[in-house]
Amino acid sequence: MTVFTPRQAARVLLVDADGRVLLFRGWDPARPERRYWFTPGGGLDPDETPAAGAARELAEETGLRLPPAEFGEPIRQEVTEFSFGGQWYRQEQQFFLVRVTAFAVDTAGFDAEERDTIDIHHWWSIDELERTTERFYPTDLPELLRRALESEQRC
Repeated sequence: MTVFTPRQAARVLLVDADGRVLLFRGWDPARPERRYWFTPGGGLDPDETPAAGAARELAEETGLRLPPAEFGEPIRQEVTEFSFGGQWYRQEQQFFLVRVTAFAVDTAGFDAEERDTIDIHHWWSIDELERTTERFYPTDLPELLRRALESEQRC
């Protein structure tokens, strides 16, 4: 029987003026041959709100500092299960959409584990995501982005 560690997380769909989303490429230290792309974000600190966690994680991982109030409501909430470093997690996570114009990513705020398990970042268009054979999470990211951006245009 798999024992899951519960975890709360906030993730950010950081989208630039061209509609591209920022993703990091990393790997599980227990399975370094398996590379995958994922959004900025991570686990919440005790008593931290999802918006505050998203703001903190975004600052640490990209250098972009925004107040939690600018994150608005999450565009998605889900539960995912995964292993990392030989441990299984059941993660309740919320995704926030954040728009930027031009932005140079600064990963100087990575912690030791991030420096050891993330090698590059890339701004992906929806078309690139739909065409790639590389693994990314969430697996329905092109559809999620398309819905979020269309909803934003209607507001």
